[in-house]
Amino acid sequence: MLVLTVFVGRLVQVQVVRGPALAAEAQAMRTTSDVELAHRGEILDANGRVLATSVDRYTIIGDQEAIQGFRGSTKVDTASGEPVDDGALGIAQLLGPVLDEPPAELAAKLNGKDRYVPLARDVVPEVQRAVAELGLQAYIATELTSRRTYPAGSVAGTLVGYVDRDQTGQGGLERAYDDVLAGTAGTTTFERGRDGVPIPGAQVESVPAVPGSDVQLTVDEDIQWKAEELLDEAVSTTGAAYAMAIVEDLRTGEVLSVADSGDVDPNDRSTSAVADGSRAVKDVFEPGSTGKVVTMAAALEGGYWEPDSEFTVPYRYTAPNGESFKDSHDHPVQQLTLAGVLAHSSNTGTVQIGEKIPEQVRYDYLRKFGFGEPTGLGLPGESAGLLPDEANFANDPRTPYTILFGQGVAVNAMQATQVFSTVANGGVRVTPSLYAGTRAPDGTFTPAPEPEATRVISKDTADSLMRMLESVTGEEGTAASAQVPGYRVAGKTGTAQMWLPGGGTTYMASFIGVAPADDPRYTVSVFLRSPQSSIYGGVVAAPVFSDLMGYTLQKMDVPPSTSEADPYDLEW
Repeated sequence: MLVLTVFVGRLVQVQVVRGPALAAEAQAMRTTSDVELAHRGEILDANGRVLATSVDRYTIIGDQEAIQGFRGSTKVDTASGEPVDDGALGIAQLLGPVLDEPPAELAAKLNGKDRYVPLARDVVPEVQRAVAELGLQAYIATELTSRRTYPAGSVAGTLVGYVDRDQTGQGGLERAYDDVLAGTAGTTTFERGRDGVPIPGAQVESVPAVPGSDVQLTVDEDIQWKAEELLDEAVSTTGAAYAMAIVEDLRTGEVLSVADSGDVDPNDRSTSAVADGSRAVKDVFEPGSTGKVVTMAAALEGGYWEPDSEFTVPYRYTAPNGESFKDSHDHPVQQLTLAGVLAHSSNTGTVQIGEKIPEQVRYDYLRKFGFGEPTGLGLPGESAGLLPDEANFANDPRTPYTILFGQGVAVNAMQATQVFSTVANGGVRVTPSLYAGTRAPDGTFTPAPEPEATRVISKDTADSLMRMLESVTGEEGTAASAQVPGYRVAGKTGTAQMWLPGGGTTYMASFIGVAPADDPRYTVSVFLRSPQSSIYGGVVAAPVFSDLMGYTLQKMDVPPSTSEADPYDLEW
């Protein structure tokens, strides 16, 4: 009776008192969850061409503890027709030929007590099906994963970026739009037996995965390819360290190309360059003479000077505060108009022009044109550039003059390009964008919101400045090699000195231009760092501009110019 009483008491304790808790604990031990990856959206160019997509792949997983209980008498080696060995070696004899791995080496991986041992990654579906047909589900599992591939290879490689093993964006547009592309993973929760097989009739809870949306860009793959090809050729012929180029639809702010020299293929993870991003937004440099456009805009908009205002321009000039400045090359005294100062890219003439412009106004126009702030392009690693502190600027005797000709301030390539797009767009600055919209899994397309537009200068000032910029590409200007047959071109050369971190200097040679000048459509900018053949933008960058702008205009079916240029007098 005593023993019976103890048994009854124990049963009551287990089944009544602790019953619900034990049942819940047992169910928790039987319950497992499988994660269903969400299909990552694609990245498409402006014409729907795929720049990034995902394909199904599998990871083969071994359960070392369960494998020790495998009995080979239940399976036959297809090669010999004999039963396989027990344990790890038997599994390896079956699995090795499918994974193309020697059974002895595979068996070494299968010995142990770990319940989760990855045996092969990025396995194609055909191999996964062959693994499943072996009937080893109690010992070998397959997990659905995804592999990101980039069909265009190195075209737009630095721009598109890449994803890590977890399919999370780690660079470029993959990172910038990761929340849109990624989607939401799903889960399936079920009860399983000791062999890992779901228990028939047990409750199953499923939350389906939500696929990510496709991201469509404004980038044109053909123009991007052409830009990269031209930059690589320019680096090869000039000995430059690297080169950059941007193509922008100046009316809409849509960017058709952000190109860097050098092949960077996001399919290849063996090089860190894939993670570096585009130099066009992360590298900063003094704009040099392309920055003179801001000075001319301030001079005309404020009514301080007119395009035909007259200046006596020496090689060396001393400002009223005693600071001395010189031009890039020696020359006799010139009698230049305001338009002539820009066309000849004279530093000393620009300083004289700036003397009449209040220092605060000079600084304000840098801000108005977007210097010192992100462009809105949204690429990871973008620099806002370097603008002098406003308080220090007012007390610095030299910087208020050097900024007039593009020194003492630093910009990225996109910021420099925006100055010309603003002028060519009638004085309205439009936020640049690479993003055209998203396409949901159900096919619904949501276009990008309208870009922000800000008036910087009046249309009259912009029109006058465009006429002045056309003279730069004329026979008397510094960039005759920037001309595009059949089209009027307005633009400006730049040769900016750059200080190196370890000491010494180098140069950034550039040309930024607009065409057709009579009906502006596109802005193209080209930058070469440390060219060895020549440091002048009109020599090394302008020819690249001509080829890239010509290709863009023809690709986009832009009709040739129908009127002749009407330049201002450059001398008096």
